[in-house]
Amino acid sequence: MSDSLLILSISTLSVAFLHALAPDHWMPFAAIAKAQKWSKLKLLWITLISGIGHVGISVLFSVIGILLGFSLSRIEGAESSRGSIALWLLIGFGIAYMLWGIKKARQRNSDALTEKEAKAKTVAMWTFFAVVILGPCEPLVPLVFLGYNYGWAGVAAVSAIFSAVTLAMMLVQSLLAYLGIQLIRGGFMERYSHAFAGLVIAFTGAFVMFAGI
Repeated sequence: MSDSLLILSISTLSVAFLHALAPDHWMPFAAIAKAQKWSKLKLLWITLISGIGHVGISVLFSVIGILLGFSLSRIEGAESSRGSIALWLLIGFGIAYMLWGIKKARQRNSDALTEKEAKAKTVAMWTFFAVVILGPCEPLVPLVFLGYNYGWAGVAAVSAIFSAVTLAMMLVQSLLAYLGIQLIRGGFMERYSHAFAGLVIAFTGAFVMFAGI
């Protein structure tokens, strides 16, 4: 490995680490896992699959852009637009989930409601999954283009490093946040757990959007 490619690899590792610190990469997973009473294994599994899709789509966009001869600015513009849409969807999902959580907390339990809840939770999980995957890894795009200066081996190296660091960070942070949230006990918190999860998700999306992370 040349010195310049080594420097690029180290830079990729650093950028991926900082990028994955953004709360939208882990807090929503912990919040919804707490509300839906996921096991730690389910939390890690869903976080992993979501992370693979999250990173994979940006890698795919970058590779397609290189193959079609698109400029870096054009791909970055598309990724930026996709990122804004994803954050608005995350905020919208959080608000909708919060309202559903409030409605659920005010209703009495029954067999019919339990079955309906199960369907609603499944829909919520897959909606959340789709929103997370839609969100791009914007810092990855210029790194992939830089990696192409060293051929496809450079693209593969940058993509692999960024993906590995991002996935590891998402898994560790989601699990730690989940364990922390589990310490919050109380009948009121348990009853309104879905509402609080929606609030956290919406707030996280808004924070990332307006903080420009």
